[in-house]
Amino acid sequence: MGNVRTEIENHVALVTLDNAPVNAAALAMLEEITDIFDSFNDRDEVRAVVLTGAGRCFSAGADLKNRPDLSVPGTRWRRNRVVREVGYSIADCAKPVIAAVNGPALGAGLGLVASCDIIVASEDAVFGLPEIDVGLMGGGKHAGRLLPHSLVRRMMLTGYRAPAAELYRRGIIEACLPAGDLLPYCLDMAAVIASKSPLATRLAKDSMRTIENMTLRDGYIYEQGNTARLSTSHDAQEAVAAFVEKRPPVFLGR
Repeated sequence: MGNVRTEIENHVALVTLDNAPVNAAALAMLEEITDIFDSFNDRDEVRAVVLTGAGRCFSAGADLKNRPDLSVPGTRWRRNRVVREVGYSIADCAKPVIAAVNGPALGAGLGLVASCDIIVASEDAVFGLPEIDVGLMGGGKHAGRLLPHSLVRRMMLTGYRAPAAELYRRGIIEACLPAGDLLPYCLDMAAVIASKSPLATRLAKDSMRTIENMTLRDGYIYEQGNTARLSTSHDAQEAVAAFVEKRPPVFLGR
């Protein structure tokens, strides 16, 4: 585990991409990310996650200097599977994930950001799909979950890099902050999430993830099912009792 660092404190996991100099998305790092986020599903001590990059870059995308030999039978298929699944490991993680985008998030790096639940960026951050300049194709589908129709196409066709201030102005990210304020802001938000019922949080993320591609009627029916599950839980009863008794709730996640 040499390309990703994980620190857990007060139910918040801080995951830091650490593949100097630009946190390029080498296959080894993507496999580490997948393993780490999969593990969070079974770790009760983790209730919220912050994902960021070491240094001055979030992730500059694919590792062009260490690409595998795609002429070897099976290599292309394995690489594509690893690249495809890493985003799902974040999006499908039962714990909410906040992206603390501390610098450029390009190509595969933008794909990681788009897989997170909440996105916050520093004033130094830029977002782009520069693959057209290096003979590759960008992840337009992932970017399209986050960005408007025209902007995604502009990025893919021209290599345009949108600054964080522009995405904040468009209402795409939650905040655009001075670099020194980014991580404290994201960790504070994660602490608020971690203070809630773990069961309620898990069901809320499950609802948001599942209803994304449903019709209004089917999506709301699914949400109602999760509401019914939550309403009969210990945590729901504890939330009401704590409110009535004017004390902090003690959640058990069940």
